[in-house]
Amino acid sequence: MKLLVCVSKTPETTARIAFTNGDTEFDTNGVQYIMNPYDEWYALVRALELKEQVGGTVTIINVGPSSNDTVIRKGLAIGADNAVRVDTEAGSALNVAKQIAAHAKAENYDVVFLGKESIDYNGSEVGAMIAELLDIPFISYGTKLEMNGNEATIERDIEGGTEVVAVNTPFVVSAAKGMAEQRIPNMRGIMMAKRKPLTVAAAVDAANHTNVAAYELPPAKSAVKMVDPEDMTELVRLLHEEAKVI
Repeated sequence: MKLLVCVSKTPETTARIAFTNGDTEFDTNGVQYIMNPYDEWYALVRALELKEQVGGTVTIINVGPSSNDTVIRKGLAIGADNAVRVDTEAGSALNVAKQIAAHAKAENYDVVFLGKESIDYNGSEVGAMIAELLDIPFISYGTKLEMNGNEATIERDIEGGTEVVAVNTPFVVSAAKGMAEQRIPNMRGIMMAKRKPLTVAAAVDAANHTNVAAYELPPAKSAVKMVDPEDMTELVRLLHEEAKVI
């Protein structure tokens, strides 16, 4: 099977969040970057498990500049066979989807994996857009995936239960918690990653139809209010008038 895993570079989860240039850009000063955890822990690892079960290849694709190569190499160290970096700054979700779809269409992958969302934007848009551009099925928030020939059985959580979907390749799936367990690259994998091919591909012409007008931080959390456990009247008043939850 030919498996493609889309990965993005995101700020480390404890990074300080600040904005610059009139609140239109993320302030990258002092920020450490990582591979988006949903892409790494669930999408990439499940693709590697499938390769181990049924054979094939796992290719990583990323849209971004050369500074993203460190993140890509980590994916190769975990076990991917090769990687492609589309050499352009990641723009809008549609712009990124068009870059990935152009490569996927040319290479005829059986399954395109990606995490359910990126931890910086939380948009959950790119996967559906790739599927639409390729005119193939899209299954979101998959928590379990099994292959039988060219048919996949995918479970996904829904309100009040679990939905089971059957779909034939090719298809796009976004992976959520439960799809796989995190793998830590070992020294052998890290050394081998240096020799695995990382192809730099030219970007296709794809306009950005949306732009950031401004970012803003959420309101600061208020101080904790202590209420006497015997004073239920005051507790109800606070929940009703200030917290507005009752």
